[in-house]
Amino acid sequence: MKKSIKEFLLITLGMTMVAAGLYFFLMPANLAIGGANGLAIIINHWIPSISIGILMIIINIVLFLIGFLIIGTGFGIKTVYAGIGTSVIVSIFEKTMPISGNITDDIILQLIFGVFVSAVGMGIVFNQNASTGGTDIIAKILNKFFGIELGKGVMLSDLAIIIGATASFGIELGMYSLLGAIINSIVIDSTIEGMNLSKSVSIVSNCSGEIQNYIVEELERGATIYKAQGAYTGEGKDVIMTVVDRKDFIKLRNHIKEIDENAFVTVNNVYEVIGDGFMDISD
Repeated sequence: MKKSIKEFLLITLGMTMVAAGLYFFLMPANLAIGGANGLAIIINHWIPSISIGILMIIINIVLFLIGFLIIGTGFGIKTVYAGIGTSVIVSIFEKTMPISGNITDDIILQLIFGVFVSAVGMGIVFNQNASTGGTDIIAKILNKFFGIELGKGVMLSDLAIIIGATASFGIELGMYSLLGAIINSIVIDSTIEGMNLSKSVSIVSNCSGEIQNYIVEELERGATIYKAQGAYTGEGKDVIMTVVDRKDFIKLRNHIKEIDENAFVTVNNVYEVIGDGFMDISD
């Protein structure tokens, strides 16, 4: 229950960021970098009587059905919430905070801020095994069946929309849209990696028993013990290997420092951990 509440809170934060990046930066400049929003911007250009928010809802409904059928119910429910929520927030922005033009005359600034805000939001949503709808669903399918990183999958699935943007708004805006899609891809993958960053820690210490107990009882993490022999002393040693998140790593490091200042510790960044206490293998 607690995990589900946290997931939906993070999804709400992510979809709000996506909606804000779209509405305040990308939509006013007709920067269609892809997704349901990009397709909606293009359709709105030709049929301005239908609002972008409504178009996003219609497009997402079709893609939601694909997500349910191919990826599964868990992903589908959260994606419906995120996708419709993003569209609704955009519609609310349209009614409560109408924008008549670009925030800045510099379209590059408009592009960078819009892409960055929305891409971080998309990364947060993706990390909860959901998406904001649109071609994000296609990216998730590519990730599930072909192992393509989500950011790159988004970019691949958005190429057709970028071509449409070029035809609708001209080659210059099409080039900006392509640049935005590339930045979007990089920021999404970086956000997901940053949120999933863990530390793989190997410890050699004369206080190995106490360190093992601390990892298991205080941090509630598992550990693996290897038997080793010191090359210089020839003495037998225990090597403790564990994987912890960044917060627990700081606690572990401080604990080791308190009880054994001569401990030998190596640390590596790990961007994906599957198993108990981390990511479910079914995700």
